[in-house]
Amino acid sequence: MIFSDARILAEIEKGNIIIEPFKRERLGSNSYDVHLGRYLALYKDRVLDARAHNQIQEVIIPEEGYVLQPNTLYLGVTQEYTETHNHVPFLEGKSSIGRLGIHIHATAGKGDVGFCNTWTLEITVAQAVKVYAGMPIGQLIYFEVDGDVINPYNQKDSAKYTNRTIKPVESMMWKNKF
Repeated sequence: MIFSDARILAEIEKGNIIIEPFKRERLGSNSYDVHLGRYLALYKDRVLDARAHNQIQEVIIPEEGYVLQPNTLYLGVTQEYTETHNHVPFLEGKSSIGRLGIHIHATAGKGDVGFCNTWTLEITVAQAVKVYAGMPIGQLIYFEVDGDVINPYNQKDSAKYTNRTIKPVESMMWKNKF
């Protein structure tokens, strides 16, 4: 079940959902709008290795915007830091972003109970498009969890994305044993 605006506000009051900064006007009827942070990252190599720590190059989006190109994976980040302690957060693109041909995640739209951080975005575009820091980029929706959570993300020994950051974080797949 997707939370309504009233339920999101109630969970914020209880401390079960934290959004920083929180601005009431960004709350929709059943979602909360998040915005593109000022940092992007691109992988330095065109061929990525799932077993290697692939290096990234940081880009700061200038005031006049930054043009994203097709056939390139950009890692972006939300301006908003979030914590979700008892619910499952999902990040989806806004329809206005989709209509510009911007995809904000390849596969990682679902967060885990206990996720506490900014959201790294896996951005691709259908055609060249200029983006700006602070523009609306996505919306968070929240779902109820059925049953007790034994192992929240922020308490898992294997959690790889727990260091609080304002920058996008590259893949940590190389930390897995396979």
